Amino acid sequence: MDAKNSMVLTDTRRQFLRHTLATIAYRGGKALRGAPETFAEFHASESCRTPGQILAHVGDLFDWALSQAKGQERWSGSKPLAWDDEVKRFFNTLQALDNYLASDSALGSTPEKLFQAAIADSLTHIGQISMLRRLAGSPVRAENYSRAEIVAGRVGAEQASPSREFD
Repeated sequence: MDAKNSMVLTDTRRQFLRHTLATIAYRGGKALRGAPETFAEFHASESCRTPGQILAHVGDLFDWALSQAKGQERWSGSKPLAWDDEVKRFFNTLQALDNYLASDSALGSTPEKLFQAAIADSLTHIGQISMLRRLAGSPVRAENYSRAEIVAGRVGAEQASPSREFD
């Protein structure tokens, strides 16, 4: 493969990662919005992490992914912040990773490795938070996500309204 085709392929893969981050922001935002005050400490069982612990882990995942993208891999497990602060951290870490992917900076890891580790793991955890919302008596409404307005680069708390929700 010549250099031009290699660059186009890399740009396409980076753009797909950015769309994935926007999807996580959309779905994650939906799972986090409107959670009851006590939700962060909800225990489904003694061996299950709380939503606050899960969300802190998701922030750690995106910090880790950014360190990998920069070629300076490091892991740091943090203690959960207050729920609203942890929600802000979720969007801030997504934004930091998206900003790096949108830049011309070299990747210290392949897009595939970034996806298969931190990004894929975060999808699992967003699903856990949604499930815990239901168990806590505050379910997240279902939606046809193929119709959702998800745009690469839109990774903040402000997301498009759902086009069609259902129970």
